[in-house]
Amino acid sequence: MKYRTIGSDPKTRRDVSVLSLGAMLFGTAIDEPTSFAILDRFVEAGGNFIDTANNYAYWVNGTQGGESEALLGRWRRSRNVTDEIVIATKLGGRPNAPATGLSHDLEGLSAQVIRESSERSRERLGVDKLDLLYAHAYLEGSAVPLEETVEAFADLVQGGAVGLLGASNHWAWRLERARNLATAASLPGYEVLQYHHSYLRPRTDLPTLRSKDGNFGVVEGNLLSYLRAEPGLTLVAYSPLLGGGYVREDKPLDTAFDHPGTPRRLAALREVAQETGATVNQVVLAWLMGGEIPMIPLVGASSVEQLEESMAAVDLELTADQRAKLDAEY
Repeated sequence: MKYRTIGSDPKTRRDVSVLSLGAMLFGTAIDEPTSFAILDRFVEAGGNFIDTANNYAYWVNGTQGGESEALLGRWRRSRNVTDEIVIATKLGGRPNAPATGLSHDLEGLSAQVIRESSERSRERLGVDKLDLLYAHAYLEGSAVPLEETVEAFADLVQGGAVGLLGASNHWAWRLERARNLATAASLPGYEVLQYHHSYLRPRTDLPTLRSKDGNFGVVEGNLLSYLRAEPGLTLVAYSPLLGGGYVREDKPLDTAFDHPGTPRRLAALREVAQETGATVNQVVLAWLMGGEIPMIPLVGASSVEQLEESMAAVDLELTADQRAKLDAEY
């Protein structure tokens, strides 16, 4: 395994594996014995960066979420895991009532929610301090002032309840505004970003459940430019393998990928995979980890075998010519 540092403050920064394990479906769609086996293998291989959220995975069983955090808490206790494993969680996207599909009625990012939801996350995970806490999807039209959200998250860090702060699925301008507010008030701010990103580039202008203006949860030009200008930020890229869309015929690509650039990039990807002897999925992960803007892929797994394939990508080094070939197609 390889590692990189997230965070800037020596008191809170952490060295994490360059591959993060997503626990979204642990405890719901993926049963406990299988979840434990995947977690055990990840740690055995040197992985120490695990991702969850307080709303995972409410849509599977029609709940309000919390199953993933609770399972990770049971796993931590059964394995005597301490702070050598970095667990990131999120709040803000938990539905206010049980739901079986993506809900419009979410808890949001008020000071009260941030305080109470973070406490419940600590209880489920069985920790005194959250290693990394993200502000989950921002709600369009929210009446909560951004200053209130920024100050509430900072209070958790200053009170010792949270180490690092991050943001997931926000418009880039809101992200910058929040970080400026924190800087101006000498408060801790967001240092880790989590967005959907992969080798194939989807359209981001299509209206979504969360915004009529497009998809603010996908990496696009504004965010890439922001990351180049702010090298101290870390991007964690979720769903990098498109839920099996690269390799499984029963998992067709989303319609957002239905544009002329997709076939060309797929052809380049398959050519590089053939050159390296690696799988298409492994090339995608290696492209993300070793690029000009290095990113931490966040991978899911429903079996140890799937995890093994992803972890093998850590040692895959793409040549300059292979990267040029991949980056030339749009």
